[in-house]
Amino acid sequence: MTRRYAICNETFGDWPLDKALAFAAAAGFTGWEVAPFVLTDTIGSFSKSERNDYRAAVEAAGLSVVGLHWLLAKTNGLHLTTNDADVRLRTRDYLCDLVELCSDLGGDVMVLGSPQQRNVPEGQSMDQAMQNAAEVLSGVTESLAQHGVKIALEPLGPQEGNFLNTAAEARQLQAIVDHPSIGLHLDVKAMSTEPTPIADVIRANADWMIHFHANDPNLLGPGMGDVDFQPIFAALDDVHYDGWVSVEVFDYSPGIERLVLESMSNMLNAQKQG
Repeated sequence: MTRRYAICNETFGDWPLDKALAFAAAAGFTGWEVAPFVLTDTIGSFSKSERNDYRAAVEAAGLSVVGLHWLLAKTNGLHLTTNDADVRLRTRDYLCDLVELCSDLGGDVMVLGSPQQRNVPEGQSMDQAMQNAAEVLSGVTESLAQHGVKIALEPLGPQEGNFLNTAAEARQLQAIVDHPSIGLHLDVKAMSTEPTPIADVIRANADWMIHFHANDPNLLGPGMGDVDFQPIFAALDDVHYDGWVSVEVFDYSPGIERLVLESMSNMLNAQKQG
């Protein structure tokens, strides 16, 4: 199966956009995943012309914008699961703004991770947190459908937060919202904390999975740690996953060039072995 590889824009640090895009394209990436905080501190101030220019630059380099991730990171006064109704309304409105941004950039998926802005507040039940999150997401579905964008719920391991720690929990929230614009995102680093082997998690959730992050529990890129990607890519092939495999790293100490080139080389080797 032909695999589509993307990489997250924050990987490139303070590199100029044209240099980052050219390097990513030369390495073999064709998708560009965007963390909004890299673009601007205030979404509303990032104008239509700036959005058009950014999209044009990505496409001129031979890539396309996949979508957005880190949706609520580096924001203030936003939270997904809180009992504070005003905060939930602001969070809903902000997510709607991000839907428009995603569409303007040419993307069609928004990965909802951002653990700090969704952790269950102390003294609040998990059931109430689920209902609050579902209320926020339900308020975004009309905008998602209008713009042809989907939200991919991202399970994250317990070391990162206390809400949606497993694919099963993310699917529980998805079922409450019950809308075709809400799907599932799977991340290798996060899946490594589940008791079930990663390949089995992929197979069990194939019908709901709409996006995929490749990385390692050591915070580096795919194949740069102990996780064997051959059975992971074999599982993706088995379930006929045709979405993006997007590289997201968190430890930039090896240097941008090494992270980008080794991630791609390791994924291609794993794909061949599969």
